[in-house]
Amino acid sequence: MSHKNNGKTQKTAFYILLVYIACQLSSLLLLIPTVRDLFLNYIGNDTVAIYSLTAWWSTIAFAIAFVISIILILKNKNFWNIFKGEKASVGGAILWGILGFFLVLFGQMVGANIEVAIGIDYGSENTETLLRVTEIAPIMILSTVLLGPFLEELIFRRVVFGSLVQTQNFWIAGIISSIVFGAIHLDFTHIILYTISGFIFAFLYYKTKRLLTSIIAHTMLNGFVVITQLNYETLKEMQNALQFFIFIQ
Repeated sequence: MSHKNNGKTQKTAFYILLVYIACQLSSLLLLIPTVRDLFLNYIGNDTVAIYSLTAWWSTIAFAIAFVISIILILKNKNFWNIFKGEKASVGGAILWGILGFFLVLFGQMVGANIEVAIGIDYGSENTETLLRVTEIAPIMILSTVLLGPFLEELIFRRVVFGSLVQTQNFWIAGIISSIVFGAIHLDFTHIILYTISGFIFAFLYYKTKRLLTSIIAHTMLNGFVVITQLNYETLKEMQNALQFFIFIQ
């Protein structure tokens, strides 16, 4: 990549980063009573209304950030060309993405055991809050399972990791970008889990040279968490029924 094209690519990455930051900070507007009440006057002022407003606001903000990011990328045909060597085929990227989902699950199991060993309890307040919002306003699923993973992979894998790996080795770029990924979730109690997940996502991107791979793994992970948590009681009843069936055989 020429110096001119590299400069243009870095500028595109910077603009995308600014879009993501603006998207994240936009929710702070809801802390302004005048802005919040402007919407709540139409939908109510109870907990359900507040959660619904939060869900719709987040989803719309993510959707706008998604569209703007795509437009910026389309204007720079070299945006994805940061690795040397041949990219994995689309089919190979998909298969690695599916495998990556299971790698992340395993990584989170290891991370959870580490946290328990050092005295950190199971469960994430951040995740529980998102699930409560999702139960009230299912539109949040679009943000949590689709738009969120895409934007986070775009920022933390392509922009952060992708920029670092051009001057640093994989391990340094992977660890730094993964810690930043963990920190941005503002759930420092479980930063080990986020960091492990971020590092595996970085590995998947680096392995295939296609962001599609880490997006698939990230989307599957978030979807798995949402489905299992929202259907926890049903799954528990099915497990009990299966155990009873096995017992009577």
